[in-house]
Amino acid sequence: MAMGDKIDNKADELKGKAKETAGKATDDHELEAEGKGDQAKGSIKQAGEKVKDAAKDVFKKD
Repeated sequence: MAMGDKIDNKADELKGKAKETAGKATDDHELEAEGKGDQAKGSIKQAGEKVKDAAKDVFKKD
């Protein structure tokens, strides 16, 4: 996985955390939920990229 993708995925998670925190602080449940969704999206993307990296390692060993 490209380093840029890893950074983008982590940025999605951090952006989501900021939205969630802002939503909690302002009692904006919609913003809070959107933040949680952004965090989940970033986490899922990171997990997918880790699977790709692991698959590359397996095929390199052959």
